[in-house]
Amino acid sequence: MIDDRIHVYCMPGMAASSAIFEYINLPPDRFELHLLEWTIPIVGISFTEYAKNMCSKITHENVVLLGVSLGGLLVQEMSNYIHVRKVIIVSSVKTRYELPKRMLFARYTKVHKLLPTGLISNVELLAKYAFGESVTKRLSLYERYLSIRDKSYIDWCIDQLVNWKCVIPCDNLVHIQGEKDNVFPISNITDCLPVVNGTHTMIIHRAKWFNENLPTIILE
Repeated sequence: MIDDRIHVYCMPGMAASSAIFEYINLPPDRFELHLLEWTIPIVGISFTEYAKNMCSKITHENVVLLGVSLGGLLVQEMSNYIHVRKVIIVSSVKTRYELPKRMLFARYTKVHKLLPTGLISNVELLAKYAFGESVTKRLSLYERYLSIRDKSYIDWCIDQLVNWKCVIPCDNLVHIQGEKDNVFPISNITDCLPVVNGTHTMIIHRAKWFNENLPTIILE
């Protein structure tokens, strides 16, 4: 029996696990979700090489790549190495020009290298890095979504983000952005599908919107 379902590979954001997609439910007769995870990068590896290595996890053809935040950057890089049906990025950016000014400032001053990433064992601080918001009241909830607490990994992720070189969006790209995203403000974003009241963590808190709209977005 031929499987004609569309395979959707989902990449979480920095330090986050694939658990952030736990509320995403697409019609199983039409779609199948596959969850990707971050691994600790080899010392000195580039973002493009990391993306190329991640492509080895893709075991189907003509897939949809869906990435959140830094995972959105990664799936765009991955699309350079495999044929994809569509790339969907959520709470992310399409080019270096959509990065907020503070990140552009960090690129030229290297101030990001002074961030206290050695404190990432502090779950609240790590959540601030990963999700861009204070999570004191929901710390136990967010702790479930944080999978990597390695300083070298966090340092590498931040460096890759602020130094991302992409200037032209990849083909077949759909950008979904929350109107209240405080990590990548929508005021810097062009050509996106805005989500009313969506925050940087809307893949978790606005899962209903995604479940209602992703099938159409993928198929159109």
